[in-house]
Amino acid sequence: MAVNGMSARALGVWRRRSATAAMAGVLLYVLVDVVLQFLPPHYSAISGAESNLAVGPYGWVMNLNFLGRAVTSGAAVGALFATARTNHPGARVPSPRLLSAGLALFALGGVCSGVLAFFPTDVVTAENDVAAVAADHGVVAVTTAGTVHLVVATVGFVVALVALVLLTAWLYQSGQLPAARGLALAFTTLAMLGLLFLGLSLTVQPALLGLAERVCLLGILGWTYSVAAGIRRLHLPSTEKTRDRR
Repeated sequence: MAVNGMSARALGVWRRRSATAAMAGVLLYVLVDVVLQFLPPHYSAISGAESNLAVGPYGWVMNLNFLGRAVTSGAAVGALFATARTNHPGARVPSPRLLSAGLALFALGGVCSGVLAFFPTDVVTAENDVAAVAADHGVVAVTTAGTVHLVVATVGFVVALVALVLLTAWLYQSGQLPAARGLALAFTTLAMLGLLFLGLSLTVQPALLGLAERVCLLGILGWTYSVAAGIRRLHLPSTEKTRDRR
């Protein structure tokens, strides 16, 4: 079934607003992360996991940030879905397999981020540092909440990275967003290198855990922002432009 003119206009407006929300969400997430690094208890951005920021007097701010990342992921998924529907109106159902799988995994990664807000991580302290050394890595899970956090965070990272690979491949296969494809590929590569770095830090150099995690996260957030920016730059039909300014 083809999308009629009214549906195309609605999708165009939804596409642009979702892309704008995703871009704003990425910028806000990074800003909050940076600000929290300068607030007590002053966790190290090099050795400490990002999740540590959710433990302490301002932990509630980081928990809101985790929820915000979930919303940002949802906005990016909506923007990509609307882009595919707008530019390929005949493909209302079904959608390409790469796109479907990529969007589902990206959404799951966002859900995982939201879940982290309700299960605080176990921060390495003098009391549990022995366990960390014995396990030969820089993260520990000594409570039920900490275990859930660790599992969910790991799943979230992995599915988000697989989603980036699938969605970037879809961008090239479908010919969508030519201006954003190069950056999408670059940030996907950065995220994959970050994952490799993260694995090495867990097994070889725990003191670099925080840096490795942030490199990986930079790839994910950079991909989200660059693709959303590419979608935001897509032209709207004249009737949509008029309505979008009101």
